Amino acid sequence: MLKNPTPKQIALFSALFISLGASLSYVLIQGVDLSVQPWIEVVIWSFLIFAISYFTAVYYLRRYIYRKIKLIYKTIHKEKLSADKKEQTKEIDLDSHIIDDMEKEVEEWANSQKQEIIRYKTWAEYRRKFVGDISHELKTPIFNVQGFVHSLLDGALEDETVNRQFLKKAAKNIDRLQNIVEDLESISRLESGEMLLELQVFDLKELVEDIFEDFDFKAKEKRVKLEFKDGASQAFKVRADRDTIRQVINNLVHNSIKYGNPGGNTKVGFYDMDKNILVEVADNGIGIPKKHLNHVFDRFYRVDKSRSRIQGGSGLGLSIVKHIVEAHNQTINVRSTPQLGSTFGFTLEKA
Repeated sequence: MLKNPTPKQIALFSALFISLGASLSYVLIQGVDLSVQPWIEVVIWSFLIFAISYFTAVYYLRRYIYRKIKLIYKTIHKEKLSADKKEQTKEIDLDSHIIDDMEKEVEEWANSQKQEIIRYKTWAEYRRKFVGDISHELKTPIFNVQGFVHSLLDGALEDETVNRQFLKKAAKNIDRLQNIVEDLESISRLESGEMLLELQVFDLKELVEDIFEDFDFKAKEKRVKLEFKDGASQAFKVRADRDTIRQVINNLVHNSIKYGNPGGNTKVGFYDMDKNILVEVADNGIGIPKKHLNHVFDRFYRVDKSRSRIQGGSGLGLSIVKHIVEAHNQTINVRSTPQLGSTFGFTLEKA
């Protein structure tokens, strides 16, 4: 048997069977005759039947198969068009997604550049302000030293009524210059991470008692009473750098005495905040106006510039305090009411 026969092969076998059947029928009808003439007629008859059957079969088979093939082709073509359309739609969707992604990336890049420009402008403004502030802070003590030294050189050195006085004032301004430089160096080390903290466990109450002893004379001179708040008489253990925290509390207590009212008080309190200890240094002094509260930790920021410079100080104390507290991964805040007093509070990790 032939596998996958072609239309011509099918027609050929069909025509052979038809012509053979027709020839046998013709012989049977005419009777068996072995003469030559009847067999020639049979051959001619068979050939005609074969030819007619073959071509007829080929025609109809081709037509039938062509119709089927055409139908199949149309179906395949339709499916192909549908698939192509889907693929085109998919490509369009993909292109659309790509365009959307590109637009998003461009927008993000533009925003980042905008933020970068804003950041550069902010830093430029900050640098300009910082240079202006530090030059202003250094100018006053430098001019004072120059004035006293030139006065001494011009003859005051031989005048015993003023020479020691001028030298003391010059030395005081030199000390102020030294304090400004040292404080700037401390801030620079804190910001750059060069100041390494030596964390240890210590008692806050003992530390504050030592600081109270250091300021005892100054507090009595100003008639300010140094004391603990209620509930702060017990030990409060924290884990921190003792020397830098001493500097923090020292600055806060010093400011509370300096800006406190004569006959007032400075109180230090401790509060258990679960994982942290809240330390508060409060006074009943002149207070800070609301508009200044957001800037009290800025470098060289002074609420009352004239009074602050008369009383001395570098103008960097609270900025250093903030940097030290933040170096411990903690926070500091201030609340104040003019004429009623101020309270500075910061947290430390509980031991």
